[in-house]
This record gives sequence, structure tokens and C-alpha cells, in this order.
Amino acid sequence: MKMRRILSALLCSVLIAGSMAACNTNSGSSAPASSAPPASTDSSPTSESEAPSEVPSEAPTDSALPAAQGVEAKSIGVCIYKFDDNFMTLYRNELERYLKDGGANVQVMDGKNDQAEQTNQINNFITQGVDVLIVNLVQASAAPQITDLCSTAGIPVVFINREPDAEEEARWKDEGINATYVGADARQSGTYQGEIISSLGNKGDADGDGTLRYVMIMGDPENVDAQYRTEFSIKALADNGWTGDKIEKLFEQRGDWDQIKGQELTANALAANGEKVDVVFCNNDAMAMGALQAIEAAGRKVNEDIYLVGVDALAEALEAIGSGRMTGTVFNDHFGQARTAGDKAADFVNSKDVDNVYMVDYVKVTPDNANDILAMLG
Repeated sequence: MKMRRILSALLCSVLIAGSMAACNTNSGSSAPASSAPPASTDSSPTSESEAPSEVPSEAPTDSALPAAQGVEAKSIGVCIYKFDDNFMTLYRNELERYLKDGGANVQVMDGKNDQAEQTNQINNFITQGVDVLIVNLVQASAAPQITDLCSTAGIPVVFINREPDAEEEARWKDEGINATYVGADARQSGTYQGEIISSLGNKGDADGDGTLRYVMIMGDPENVDAQYRTEFSIKALADNGWTGDKIEKLFEQRGDWDQIKGQELTANALAANGEKVDVVFCNNDAMAMGALQAIEAAGRKVNEDIYLVGVDALAEALEAIGSGRMTGTVFNDHFGQARTAGDKAADFVNSKDVDNVYMVDYVKVTPDNANDILAMLG
């Protein structure tokens, strides 16, 4: 099955920039050898009958930022799993701006990482009679319950960032439920992490002993993004020559997307394994920034005797890559995702057809393009 993804104009601007070799070409030992998405048999988030649809989104500009169309005077409830998540702060700020600039009445709630709290907030929105809900679930497994609450009330729901399972997504389509998911395929982000490491001159073998030994700092393993980033980063290493006893996992624990936990876990891993550690993989940049603190406190130097990769392309991570203190990350396009979520909410309230899944591409980030992406983020 050929996977269809959304390629926002933001990504296009990255792809066409000559200096951004990470997206299309290999311009040196520190640039990724390939940015092709995972093979279709691995990267599809749904079955063939549920292939994600392609919808264009727009890049940020210094003036005349795009606004959602068709939401004027509409009431939209937005539920975020927790406000102090770095990436979701960027996401919700853009989503709220996009909807409000389109004239919508928007209320945004902090789930405080408590599914019961978030479910109460959703029930309150239903009681208020909002026109549509946009929900970043605390627990992806709660999707069927939330879907049924909204469907019974006749309120469409756009799930974002934390993907329900394929069976639930198929149910929306099969039963004609007004629900959809907007996100990015985490398999692609994990693959890109592995490719960044594999494309280095020594393929990530920092100590040159012929074996790549790594540390994995996971997010919340209940979240499919954490599962896929963990699995597919290592699969990409295997696809690029690191197989059998030539690759060794030294440490793998959950850091729950948190910078402090990322620092603590990496410090523990380095204390236990010393200079054996060649690479630290982090499922997001917040944990990667914590890992960087631990690496530097241990007297190690990224890109000299150890490598470090994350996901999200937070500003501080991009700055670290530009200054040589981090090996790479993967841009999680919050602009494209937020705007697509807003557009699908608008489609629902205007009785337009909405598919059950929409995906936005990631972009590989190395020193070749980190400063350019940082400039885009303003």
C-alpha cells in the first residue's frame, strides 16, 4: 500500500532549500544518507482501506498568517493532555491562534495528565453544546469511550497527537462516526533517528570497536509514538548494517517525555556503562535535553565520543545541533498538524466529508538544516 501523507508548505520550503541535504540528499558524513519514508509495509498506520488522506497545509510567514476557514462564531473545545509538555505547548498555541484568527470561539483545557480529569472536561464541553471537540488524549486507550460520548451527543471529535489504535479508527469509518485522527507516523520519526546515526562516518560506533551500543530513553510506552520511535530507530540501524551481535542495547527505560527524567535516566545509564555507550536515543527532545545535561556532566562530548538524537525539533535542540552539542533530531511539524486539525474541525461543522486518518510528514534535522528550521520557527 502506498501511504499518503500530508506535505505542508513548511516542509516544502525545507525540501527545496539547497542547504537542506537531510531531506533529499547525502551531503557528507554527518548528513543522513536517505530521508525516504519507511517502506510501505512498515510505515502505514492503518489498513489499506483506511489509508490516511492528503490535505495541504501552509507554512508560517512573517505576515498574513493563515487562519481556519468556516469556523466563524463556532464553539470549539480543545483538550490537551497537559500544558507543560514542550511540544504540545507549541502545538496548542498554533492551534488556538489558527482557530481564533478564523473567528471561532475557542476554549482550551489542561488535562493535567489525568484521563479522569480530561474525561470530565469533555463531558463539560458536551453539556455546553460545543460544535466540535479537538482532543489530545491523556491515554490513547480512552479513545473508544471518548468517541462514544461525543457520538451520542452528536458532537464531532478530532483526535490529535496520540493515535487511537487501528481497530478504533476503522470503527469510525465502518459505523459512520464523525471522528478523525490528525498526527504524524511515528515509525517515520524513529526511522529518521536511526538513519541520522547510520549516516555518520563511523555509523555511530563512537569508540570504533565494531559494535554499536546504545541507550534508549522512552516516552510513555502506552503511547504508540513511544513504541514506534523505539522500535523503528533500531530497525533503521539494522537496515543500515548493524545486525546480530554488532548492536547491543545497554539500557532502556521510560522517561515519560520529561526533561528531568531524561537527565536522571541517562546519568544512570552512563554510570552503569561508562564509555561503552555510543549512542543515546531519546523519544523526544525534552528528554534529549536532559540527556545532554547528563552526558556533559559525565565528561562526555557529543559528536566526539558519544551521539545523541531526539524528536520534535524544539528550539533548544536545534540550537544544540547548530553548535555541535547534539547529533540530530526530527522535526515534528506542529504547524502542519495544528492547521490540519483545525481544518478537519471546520469540515465537520460544515458537513463536509472527513476521512478517519490524516498524516503530516516529519523532516530529518542535522547540522545541515538545523539553523534554517530554527529560523522558520521564529
